[in-house]
Amino acid sequence: MKAGAERFLVTGALGCIGAWTVRGLVRDGAQVVALDVGSDTRRLRLIMTPDELAAVTFVTGDITDLAAVEAVLDSNGITNVIHLAALQVPFCRADPPRGALVNVVGTVNIFEAVRRRAEAMAPVVYTSSMAVYTADDADPVTGRLMVDAVPHPPNHYGVYKQANEGNARIYWLDTGLSSVGVRPMTVYGVGRDQGMTSGPTKAIVAAVLGQPYRVSFSGPTMYQYAPDVARTLIAASRTTVEGAHVFNLPGEVADGRALTAAIEAAVPGAGGHIEFEPGDLPFPSEIDHDGIEIIDPDPATSLTVGVAETVEVLRALAEEGRLDPAEHGLEPVASPN
Repeated sequence: MKAGAERFLVTGALGCIGAWTVRGLVRDGAQVVALDVGSDTRRLRLIMTPDELAAVTFVTGDITDLAAVEAVLDSNGITNVIHLAALQVPFCRADPPRGALVNVVGTVNIFEAVRRRAEAMAPVVYTSSMAVYTADDADPVTGRLMVDAVPHPPNHYGVYKQANEGNARIYWLDTGLSSVGVRPMTVYGVGRDQGMTSGPTKAIVAAVLGQPYRVSFSGPTMYQYAPDVARTLIAASRTTVEGAHVFNLPGEVADGRALTAAIEAAVPGAGGHIEFEPGDLPFPSEIDHDGIEIIDPDPATSLTVGVAETVEVLRALAEEGRLDPAEHGLEPVASPN
């Protein structure tokens, strides 16, 4: 498929990874249709200029409605689908039926809509999650999670993501529809304000605002910079590999002390105001990501660089009077007496 003929649909475009993916595509000069059930473009406005936003076609729609998904594909001449729409862990826990409807049925709808137009479409690209695994799924000797580890999801969200990987495999076996799934772990960057691993990003925002913050875990995890995740998704959508592939995303393993050091380097004096709850996330931290280089050979951004770049964006927002704590999941800073 020629680059000039590409027209991307990004579902869940108003979320953090969605916003960075839309930005990356627009800056590549691609035509982008942003599909989301919501209409709040605040995360996009944090990282994109008005001119860049004006280049995006926004569509309000629900992926649980197959006919609506098909209509978006047809009316916009879509050739590439990057599927990110999903309810995160807390929302799936609070309402499992709704979580299954959006995360599983919605994803099947995406696959089915693309299958019906497969000759004109690139492989389906979607996000799975490291939440398909628990820490016990890692190798008992090395402590490293291997690419062929058997998953045992610890929550509904992980079960739904595992189901999506299975359905992707069946679509390939039954119909020859290719797909690429990627499993993020602890994604950070501007706009990451929801989800059980959003605490590190909130700590960075709090540091720029000069307020304290307590992250809900202190143990090591695999940090992945949101622009890197977006870059990989875009590269996957342009790949020519066939089959139903799922890759663990690369990143940098770091604990609370390393995160504090990265924040302190970017915001001197802020490290003393960051605290951590004791304990680890219920997922592996040492993660094998062999194979992903076939779609994205570029190295992952280091935590120090990623935090510094995040701080730079946040400071620019602050200078413009646009760094609202509430937009980043924080309580507003109290006015001095």
